[in-house]
Amino acid sequence: MEDMPMPMTPPGAPMSNVTMKGMAMHTSFFWGSNVTILFQGWPDNNLGMYILSLVFVFLLSAAVEVLSVPLVVKPGISPVVGGFTQSAVYALRMALAYMVMLTVMSFNLGVFIVAVTGHTLGFFFVKFRALSLASSQAAAATENNFPKV
Repeated sequence: MEDMPMPMTPPGAPMSNVTMKGMAMHTSFFWGSNVTILFQGWPDNNLGMYILSLVFVFLLSAAVEVLSVPLVVKPGISPVVGGFTQSAVYALRMALAYMVMLTVMSFNLGVFIVAVTGHTLGFFFVKFRALSLASSQAAAATENNFPKV
């Protein structure tokens, strides 16, 4: 009986929940703390664990943006070491990005909002830091161009 294929949903029928081997999967956004994020049984219908998982998703998505800044390779470093370091950071960023994608695929509206907010604030942090560094370098350059009297 378990090996029987799932019946097809008739055309035009709503697909709000799909049941697969006793597990309900949402196919549209929903709101609530009864959700499975990344691992079976987590956050396990517990409000405190749900909030912790939202913090985790926020940090994951912010980390994806922070890791998107290209690394500055120090002069004199071996090309192999520099390439390996950049590849390792890229692999970590991709792994985190896929984890964020999988959490959003839970179709929980809270997870979606937190993921987008994490990406946004991570992007803001990266751009704010870059603009402030550029501004301080420009200010230092103009200070050095004035003749001393």
